[in-house]
Amino acid sequence: MPKAAGFLWNQKMMIQVTCRGYATAQFMQPEPAKYVHAPNLEMKTFMQPEQNYYTHHPGRFVYIKDEETGQLFSAPYEPVRAPVDRFAFSVGKSDIKWTVEYLSIRVEMTLALPTQDVAELWSIRVTNLSKRSRKISIYPYFPFGYMSWMNQEAEYRKDLGGIVANSITPYQKSSDYFKNKLLKDKSYFLCETLPNSWEANQQAFEGEGGLHNPSALLEPGLAGGDARYETPTAIVQYRVELEAGEQQEYRFLLGPALDDAEIRKMRIKYLSKERFAQAARENASYIRKGRGCLHIQTPDKDLDNFVNNWLPRQVYYHGDVNRLTTDPQTRNYLQDNMGMSFLKPYVTRSALMKSLAQQEPTGAMPDGIILVEGAELKFINQVPHTDHCVWLPIALEVYLAETADYGLLEERVCSSNGDEYTVFERLSRAMNWLLSERDQRGLSYIAQGDWCDPMNMVGYKGKGVSGWLTVATAYALNLWADVCEHQGELRVAKFYRAGAKEVNMAANEYFWDGDWFARGITDDNVTFGVKNDREGRIWLNPQAWSILSGAANAKQRAKMLVQVDEQLSSPYGVAMFGPPYSGMREDIGRNASIYNHAAIFYIYSLYKIGEKDRAYKLLRQMLPGPDEKDYIQRGQLPYPRTAGRSSQLFNTGTVSWVYRCFIEGLCGLRGDAEGLTIHPQLPSEWKGIKVIREFRGSTFIVDIKKADVREVKVSQNGKELPGARITRFQPGKEYEVFVLVPE
Repeated sequence: MPKAAGFLWNQKMMIQVTCRGYATAQFMQPEPAKYVHAPNLEMKTFMQPEQNYYTHHPGRFVYIKDEETGQLFSAPYEPVRAPVDRFAFSVGKSDIKWTVEYLSIRVEMTLALPTQDVAELWSIRVTNLSKRSRKISIYPYFPFGYMSWMNQEAEYRKDLGGIVANSITPYQKSSDYFKNKLLKDKSYFLCETLPNSWEANQQAFEGEGGLHNPSALLEPGLAGGDARYETPTAIVQYRVELEAGEQQEYRFLLGPALDDAEIRKMRIKYLSKERFAQAARENASYIRKGRGCLHIQTPDKDLDNFVNNWLPRQVYYHGDVNRLTTDPQTRNYLQDNMGMSFLKPYVTRSALMKSLAQQEPTGAMPDGIILVEGAELKFINQVPHTDHCVWLPIALEVYLAETADYGLLEERVCSSNGDEYTVFERLSRAMNWLLSERDQRGLSYIAQGDWCDPMNMVGYKGKGVSGWLTVATAYALNLWADVCEHQGELRVAKFYRAGAKEVNMAANEYFWDGDWFARGITDDNVTFGVKNDREGRIWLNPQAWSILSGAANAKQRAKMLVQVDEQLSSPYGVAMFGPPYSGMREDIGRNASIYNHAAIFYIYSLYKIGEKDRAYKLLRQMLPGPDEKDYIQRGQLPYPRTAGRSSQLFNTGTVSWVYRCFIEGLCGLRGDAEGLTIHPQLPSEWKGIKVIREFRGSTFIVDIKKADVREVKVSQNGKELPGARITRFQPGKEYEVFVLVPE
């Protein structure tokens, strides 16, 4: 698995690092910034860890040279790429580790992060595995890359105990200088143990040998050079003689700083064995705060590990740091924080309030949510999308199901525009906006994109409409009508139900193509995603959301499911649409893939109509394994050679929905205003599962088994509970529950 990778984060930074040693890291100041750079000046953009790696890609490496033979290798693998004897790459919840053995030398590398600061904490242990004394040189190599065209330099600083690189963030407007002067333009690589020699000049280090065999490593010691308006690097040398079985351990600190004083402070704060250990304990504690509300025991142990450990960790990352951006897309922000309802509901509540405080006077939601004062909408958030209001009632539904905090609806929210409404009123205004942004046929405008960002050519002239957004609007209206009814606002609920019915009727009139719903209609009145299309014939999202909205009746659903099975299924999950386009279609602008975000919408819709086997099959296909061949093959684009291969991108709105599908779909443990409803949907081949569900401060230990019953039966303390619902429970207490489901 040559592209295997893991990521770590705290509330100020994150790093994604591969098994080979390549790394992509950024921190907030307050906008995203880097302290280790590519070899060319990088365009400011969002986190992209899925790009192909190249020789000089930023990384964290250690060269090992046998001083007696001159043999050389590097850990974890790059840049030398020696055929090592043993290799292990282990991603933990709060650290990442490598173990490499070659030439009877073991190198162990460990990366951890502090909880509050921007820094990488590296431990490197080197062990002599042979039965004789060995003379070796150990060269930690942490390149800084091309920092700036305005100025860049580096030198070894004995007073600070490491190599420090300086740069100036490029600017051209004089006003930008005053914004930039407080940026952390220094990067440091600090050594706990002072090295025998060092080099701070990238070219002097590489020479004519290149990274796989640097010229500097041919010499007894590094030259101790500096970089002046040259590409800086950080490489140090430790010349050691290890007896048989002896080991040496080194610790290093890598990060950004404003000035020397901050570097000294970071060294004192972290750079020792004891302080590394303390930082590790604190970070592990921080990560544990995001533990999930679900623990399952099923026949699939790999699935159990994923759901019990890694899935809630990723949900936590998304909701805790909002992908380390100052202006997350509104749809992403709301979906990411939807997942936090299961981990930390108060975070979801805050996110809903923050989002609504930025609602526009028309009731529309902005394309991005500003999280930091002075931030601006950037990149994709400068392109008008029309779906953001849809996600408000969706996120709210999950929050209310987990908390029953209907008092939120009466909270008053003053927006940046100066208007003040309750949460209830603001949701209604958002739904009214969705109803208003339709054409004369009653179909929802797409502008330059709905949920699908790259579909930016369908409606840029102002006429194109979205099949997905039309039925998604109906779904949102129905969800909001449910809340209105609970609040006793029956007249308001009736209005939105009527609106949903009208929207669904329009979808059926203009988008139903006999066996599935079309994806949209372009500015030039061309309907696409229909039977007559040779490419892009059927799209997944309109089918999934027509099920959720009620636009598709039972007969239509039966037809749609068959077509999705036949045209979009693969061993690695369900494709977003098919067949893929063989070239650019200029009135649409998108290509097909197994896109998990679209797939999980469909899976969720299947659970909503009781299609438990279809739902679980696709849910399990979304995850790698359990056989080794599947792990190795995993990819993205649907071409035979690379089918199933993952992009390694960990920023995705998929995770909150996946967690929801396991909690509410597979396990059937969903909250409502009265308590916890229980309606498991186990796949046919399973006989039962055991679940621990944390809900509103109580813990429910649930034993679910198949039996000869016609409907779900729930019992507690020997008594059957009416309606398969638990209503009487107290925070802090545990309850054992026994559930029988039809075979």
